[in-house]
Amino acid sequence: MSIRRLIFWLHLSAGVSVGLVVLLMSATGVLLAYERQIIAFAEHRAFAVEAAGRQPLGPDELADAARRALGEDAALVLTNDPDGPVKATAGRREGAYLDPYTGEVLGAGVEGVERFFGSVTALHRWLALEGEARSVGRAVTGAANLVFLFIAVSGLVLWWPRRWRWPLLKTHLVFRRGLPTAKARDYNWHHVFGVWALVPLVLVVVSGTVISYPWASDLVYRVYGEEPVRGRGAPGAAVSGGAGAAARSGDPDAADPLPLERALEAASDVDPSWRTMTVTLPRSTDDTITVTLDRGNGAQAALRQTAVISRADGAVLSLTGNESATPGRRARTWMRFVHTGEVYGLAGQTVAALASLAACFLVWTGLALAWRRLVQPLLRRSRAARPVPTREGRI
Repeated sequence: MSIRRLIFWLHLSAGVSVGLVVLLMSATGVLLAYERQIIAFAEHRAFAVEAAGRQPLGPDELADAARRALGEDAALVLTNDPDGPVKATAGRREGAYLDPYTGEVLGAGVEGVERFFGSVTALHRWLALEGEARSVGRAVTGAANLVFLFIAVSGLVLWWPRRWRWPLLKTHLVFRRGLPTAKARDYNWHHVFGVWALVPLVLVVVSGTVISYPWASDLVYRVYGEEPVRGRGAPGAAVSGGAGAAARSGDPDAADPLPLERALEAASDVDPSWRTMTVTLPRSTDDTITVTLDRGNGAQAALRQTAVISRADGAVLSLTGNESATPGRRARTWMRFVHTGEVYGLAGQTVAALASLAACFLVWTGLALAWRRLVQPLLRRSRAARPVPTREGRI
């Protein structure tokens, strides 16, 4: 058996073994492609409040409303849209939307939309299994993702023409009309979708492996000669408080801190083109305030920076961004968001969505070709082996 034929049978066997799981992950990937924009749109529709000539609350009053809703560890998420909602958060999961004119809590979120995407995400990551079975689901999707990487690479080897002649190459690059059989159509589609979607699919699959397996995540750091880092800490993020906080708490004559509005004005001067501003609300003993300014969609680390503002005079004490992170950390963050394409904005999300859609067609046409190659001959031989009933045997 030649090497090429061996690769073909391994490619076919791998596709048959994980095809349905890959199909499920690809279909849910398409549904999740624009999750961020859809949720933001739904939130704006649900919680935007008409101004009607009213004066909005200042940052300090909104901060008090956020603390009343979520406690002392709350943060404010402000947008540059004057009609947009104001969100208070506490940790990764707790949140509340505030009326910017009264501070009243409007709701915790768009539950129907979030529940839908939560269900799709559960299918995508662990086959919607619950409890202890969730780890089994993760293992299945992770293994299927790895096998799909082999399918993509081996598919390129099988596609690679032995002779680069346009008439032959065209059959693997362009959709053809008027093909005589469904088998010929599936063969053409399988090659065309595979070739044009190969690069984004490899990025999606490799980044999915990094997300799924700690050893793959660690490998990203080790490639850059760094010790692996676990956890979700943002690169370059500064922490409010510190030694000055202790000095303030022990000094009864310390001056009152600047209003939050003045501190946010100082942060806005750092990057006037910000789209969202996340403010970690300081405690009374803190002498600094941490503000994260984001010019992107929330998934583009290069467009995000964190400023630490003095509460004494509004001076910018430090400014950190993605460039301050180590190369390994930057690569790991890039891997996280290239999986969804969000690192390249709406265009990247669209490419990732189209690649996932192409993967659905690849699975469908691949399974159809495998059925015709493996199963239909068996069925034909089985029918041929059946004895033909004679006239005497009929009733």
